[in-house]
Amino acid sequence: MGPEQAHMQPFDEHFEVVVVGAGHAGCEAAMAAARMGLKTALYTLNVDLIAQMSCNPAIGGIAKGHLVREVDALGGIMGEITDAVGIQFRLLNTSRGPAVWSPRAQCDKQAYRLKMREVLESQANLKIKQAEVSDVIVGSGQQSALSIQHSAGAEVTENRELRTENSIRGVLLRDGRRVSADAVIITTGTFLNGLIHCGEQQYPAGRSGEAAAVLLGEALKKLGLRGCRLKTGTPPRLDGRTIDWSRFERQPGDLDPTPFSFRTRRVAHHDSQVPCYIAFTTEETHRIIRENVHRSPMYSGQIQSTGPRYCPSIEDKIVKFPDKLTHQLFLEPEGLNTHEIYVNGMSTSLPIDVQLAILKSIPGLESAEMMRPGYAIEYDSIDPTELNRTLETKKIAGLFLAGQINGTSGYEEAACQGIMAGINAALKVKREAPLVLDRTEAYTAILIDDLISKGTNEPYRMFTSRAEFRLHLRIDNADRRLTPHGRRVGLISDEAWAEFEAKQRRLEEVKLVLERTKVTGAMAEEIERDCAAAGESGRAALDLDPSTSLRAGLRGRPSPHVPCDLASAVGQPLEQLLKRPEITIEQLAAVLRELMPRFFERDSSSEIRNELKSVETEIKYAGYLDQQQRAIERLKKAEQRRIPDWFDYRAVSGLSREMQEKLGNVVPQTIGQASRIPGVTPAAVSLINVYIEIQARRREQAAAL
Repeated sequence: MGPEQAHMQPFDEHFEVVVVGAGHAGCEAAMAAARMGLKTALYTLNVDLIAQMSCNPAIGGIAKGHLVREVDALGGIMGEITDAVGIQFRLLNTSRGPAVWSPRAQCDKQAYRLKMREVLESQANLKIKQAEVSDVIVGSGQQSALSIQHSAGAEVTENRELRTENSIRGVLLRDGRRVSADAVIITTGTFLNGLIHCGEQQYPAGRSGEAAAVLLGEALKKLGLRGCRLKTGTPPRLDGRTIDWSRFERQPGDLDPTPFSFRTRRVAHHDSQVPCYIAFTTEETHRIIRENVHRSPMYSGQIQSTGPRYCPSIEDKIVKFPDKLTHQLFLEPEGLNTHEIYVNGMSTSLPIDVQLAILKSIPGLESAEMMRPGYAIEYDSIDPTELNRTLETKKIAGLFLAGQINGTSGYEEAACQGIMAGINAALKVKREAPLVLDRTEAYTAILIDDLISKGTNEPYRMFTSRAEFRLHLRIDNADRRLTPHGRRVGLISDEAWAEFEAKQRRLEEVKLVLERTKVTGAMAEEIERDCAAAGESGRAALDLDPSTSLRAGLRGRPSPHVPCDLASAVGQPLEQLLKRPEITIEQLAAVLRELMPRFFERDSSSEIRNELKSVETEIKYAGYLDQQQRAIERLKKAEQRRIPDWFDYRAVSGLSREMQEKLGNVVPQTIGQASRIPGVTPAAVSLINVYIEIQARRREQAAAL
């Protein structure tokens, strides 16, 4: 439709924020905008599949658990939903340092989406709509994306011009209705021009059994947003009644589960967790795959796009790691009310007959029946360098993107983008300053900064190794880092804020007690007895009183048996004693109970344990934390040096054409962001730093004339 006709057509409905897609990003975005007081609509192709866990029915894991904790600390809902429907909880990486501890929960797949829908439906200001969004309406003339390239003055090659000339006006539904919006957030997952592959078969779909979003995919291309094609996959699902479970190693959950949400006292299925099981491929498995790899769409040339490097298909593992004799698989239940089993580690797009042969080659699965085959899916994504730090597109004001459309993988990566897009869309509508986190305060900020600075040519996955200061970015302090931000924008309730402040006071109280209490001879003997008990059992107990739940709660974490000789510690503060590598907070707990009994008078043993471990980490790693804090301050200085919007890279003498193109495409907002663009050298960053002053003086002189 032409600009004039578009301008004349009335809107059928108005919302302040429209969210397109009700996956994990869309749910967080819609909840954030609605809770911030804006009239919000969430559009989905099927309201029965809101927050569908289309791949593994699990939340968290290495680094991903950090993201969920951060979403929760900001006021998001993924953590609370997981605590309500999780059927197995494990804290991963506890044999390593606290910087990399990560929670993970196996969820009831059906219960997750039902609980999410219940929460969304109960939220004021939020309307859930089942309809297909086919286009976005942009520009002062309210023209659609399909006509923007033909409108006068709409230049699609220069970010800065487009940033000011085009803005979102609403969305067009497939049935012809026009919905006005001040901000639109697109969170379409794998639905944009989705194409499923299973052996030689291929067919358009957003997920198995669901239609792809073809019209919206084409509309976004016409906006001039650079895109790319990515691929992901999923494994087959089995009927658990046909599996010989006696052949597999059992993997139970933690005795005292660690909740995801800071607001959860105790997870719902605390006493009824289900086990997962560990399986292994065999030489026969590998032979079958090698003989049939030519039938895999990835190797036949049928799939051209890039898949997730860190979640490869089973055929990819066999081809790329030919020396490995076995590969580990996990058999994971999809819920409490189903026999369906997810085969984690066996993502594949091989033909169904080959998938069946692979399964039968694994001891214990000889008679297993496949309920759903695995498949690969290709889909459109937008080059994330098209985005600002707020996740708003540079070319269309008021248009935000979040989730897999930005090139990420995983529910958790989607959720953290969703809440940030929702917050910033709401702040934009309110005409308030955006919320932009920096790399030193959140994994969420690292993910966004990596995407907008570097882009991605494969599905992006978060790892703890991506953080420069990961000792500062732990799961236990996510609330201290981010809850004040959530409170400021209106996502943390008065009750949650009061609980947060009470927790901070408790932590300070424990630190003061440890700092001011000197070790006596009687204390030293008591702590030595605990050390000896821990050594005999191979475990660390938290409390000498066996009637308390706390003692049981802190068992399950290995504690190396190191002989304790505390005679030299008498007269020293408990804090100094805790700095010894062989001493843990568990071994001081009996003493602490006597010194501050009120701290221990709570129902939640996991809450007490986690708070004590947080204090222990701060004390044990104080030297490293101080060192990192100084490095953080240096990085912040670089981040604070902003590159003005008017800065012209073409006028920087000595900056190569390649550098000019890269910087012009990304348009970094700070010196720090410019330094992280691939291929931009330290010398180039120094030149930019100098030329900011030179160009500023030239502008002043020109203005004076």
